[in-house]
Amino acid sequence: MTSSLSASATIASLNAHFTRAARRRTRRGLPSPQVLVKAPGFEYSFGDRALPFHTASIGKLATATMIMKRIAASEFELSTPVAELLPSPIISGLFSGTGATVQHLLAHTSGAADYFGGPTSQGPNFIKLVLDQPDRTWKPEHLLSFSREKQQPIGVPGERFHYSDTGYILLGLILEAVTAKPLTKLLREQIFTPADMKNSVFWLREPGPTHISPAWLDGVEVSGFRSLTCDWAGGGIVSTLDDLARFATGLADGTLLTAEQLTLMTTPQNRFRRGIEYGLGAMQLRFEGFMPLLRGLPTPVGHIGVLGTHCFIDPETETTVVLNFHDTREMVASFRSHIHIVRQLHKLRT
Repeated sequence: MTSSLSASATIASLNAHFTRAARRRTRRGLPSPQVLVKAPGFEYSFGDRALPFHTASIGKLATATMIMKRIAASEFELSTPVAELLPSPIISGLFSGTGATVQHLLAHTSGAADYFGGPTSQGPNFIKLVLDQPDRTWKPEHLLSFSREKQQPIGVPGERFHYSDTGYILLGLILEAVTAKPLTKLLREQIFTPADMKNSVFWLREPGPTHISPAWLDGVEVSGFRSLTCDWAGGGIVSTLDDLARFATGLADGTLLTAEQLTLMTTPQNRFRRGIEYGLGAMQLRFEGFMPLLRGLPTPVGHIGVLGTHCFIDPETETTVVLNFHDTREMVASFRSHIHIVRQLHKLRT
C-alpha cells in the first residue's frame, strides 16, 4: 500500500485519536470503541477485537443481500407487490393504499411507519417498551402488530423516503415465505457460512455467546436484555469486528453478490441524512456532505446501526472500516472517528 514508515505514522495518528476517545468515554462509563480497519498491506485495530457485539441495523445489509439472491433465483422481482408474497392479514393496516413493492421495502419508500423509532398515536413508544420490559421476547408478528395498532402509515408507496424497520420485518417474512425456511437458517446458509463468519449469530434465536459487548440504548445498558429480540430482520445479528470485515469483503468480491447486484443495492436513491445516501438496503457515505473540505475522499458503502455501529467497504480501494461505539448517544462521535480514519488512509495513499 505504502512504505512502512508512512504506515507507522498512520497507525500512530489512529492510536492517538482512539486513545483520546477512550479517555473521554471512560469518564462516561463507556468501554473503549471497538475498531478494525483493513486495506491491502495495512491493518489496524483498537479495543477488544474478539468480543462479539450487537450490530443493530447493519443486519439490514444481510436481509437485503438475501432478497437480492431470491430475485436472482427468479422467485420474485423488485417490482413484485408485497401483497403477492404475503397474506393480507400480515400487511393489513401497514400501508396507505395499495402498490407497495419489494423495492419500496428495501428503499424505505413503502410509506410504512417505523415501529422502532417512529412516533405512536397512543401509549409509550417502542423503545420505552424495550427498556421497561427487558425479559420480553419479541416475535415478528408482535412488531407488526405494534406498528399496525399504535402508528399510522406516513404516505402512499413511492411517495417519499421514510426509514422503516417495519418494512424490513416484512422483508424477513417474505424470505421465509418463498424459501419455506426460518430466517435463522437462511442467515447461516446464505450469509454466515459463505462469508466465513464463524463468530456471528442471530441473537437469542440460536445458540451463541453468553456475554456480548455492552450496549446503551437511550442511556440504559441493554446487552443482557432479552428484549433485544426486537429487531429481527431489521438488525438482529451479533458479530465481531473480523466477521463484519469478512461480510463487507464478501459483498464486494463476489462471494455474496454479483457486481451488478452490489451496484444496484448501493446506488443512491434517497438521502438518509446529510452525507449519507440510501440505495436498496445499503448506504453510501459522501463525506463532503458532512463538510465541503472532505471532498475527494472515497465513497464507501455499507450500513450503520443505532448503537454507533459501522460496517463499510470502499470497493475501489478494498478498504473496510468496522466500528462499534456501544451507544445510541455516540453516533456523532462514531462518524468523527470514521472520517478521521478515512482521511488518514487517504493521506497514506497519496
